[in-house]
Amino acid sequence: MLTDSLTTIKLNDPFILSLVKNIDKKRSLLNKLECINISPDFSNIVSDNQGRDFYIENQFHKAEGFRKLHVEIAQFSGSLKILHCVFFPDPIYNIPIFGLDLVKVNELVSAAIVDLSPVSTKNIFEGKHINFNKEGFSKIRKIPEWGSIFSENVLFATLNDENEQKLFYKVVDKYLTILVESSINLLPDLINERIEERINFQKNYCKQQMKNEKTSLVLQKYFDKSWVEKYIKEILFDFQ
Repeated sequence: MLTDSLTTIKLNDPFILSLVKNIDKKRSLLNKLECINISPDFSNIVSDNQGRDFYIENQFHKAEGFRKLHVEIAQFSGSLKILHCVFFPDPIYNIPIFGLDLVKVNELVSAAIVDLSPVSTKNIFEGKHINFNKEGFSKIRKIPEWGSIFSENVLFATLNDENEQKLFYKVVDKYLTILVESSINLLPDLINERIEERINFQKNYCKQQMKNEKTSLVLQKYFDKSWVEKYIKEILFDFQ
């Protein structure tokens, strides 16, 4: 949990910390929450070398309805900060994938995206999404070509000031609230054809996310290519 987190020591960014704390709070509401142990090579990754200082913290949990709850917080050379969060559902449940990515360079959040991405053609969460006002964001960004995995309610924006950060926080909070409250009482759907469909949707989600070359380009500035490929396939998007 956050109280034992490297992030509380290393990260000095109130906005990102507020998002991490909210994720932590909402995650704690899930039934049968427990930690997933991962290799120490990937849990806390730290370098204090001058000019190449960075840290990456990975938190892994699972809960009833979710096979993997992943939060990654990273900071590179002081100026680049990244928050990555994906809640992957257990395929026996028709629960969407919660995804959040945020990139902050110096004081500008250049990219912030959040979505409840469908895991089947029958997206029971679609009608429950909050109607947020996109006009509150001065720069709505175009979804990349690989982004067919996202729902029609995806929010992708640049956050130019504190007001836009607060608005983005509210959207994240609403999406997490919808996800947690709806999933707690949701019964498993054990029809094999539907389970297989949800597995395939998750596989495609990971496949499409790996087409985002920006992830590997950032990591390859600090790690060799083989390490980066392993990290992306085993830590970030493992369902293949």
